[in-house]
Amino acid sequence: MARRKGMMSDQLKEEIAKELGFYDTVKQEGWGGIKARDAGNMVKRAIEMAEQNMQSKGKPE
Repeated sequence: MARRKGMMSDQLKEEIAKELGFYDTVKQEGWGGIKARDAGNMVKRAIEMAEQNMQSKGKPE
């Protein structure tokens, strides 16, 4: 079974991991070394960022 390409760029994932405080684990062990909770929090934060981006684009200037 082929792996799907991720929706988030590596840069965005690293930025969120730094913000949430587990980037050191990513550097040492790779993305497979993070906890499921951290991965879930990362997705939640990415969704929040996307929603904020959509709201700011929808507002008239």
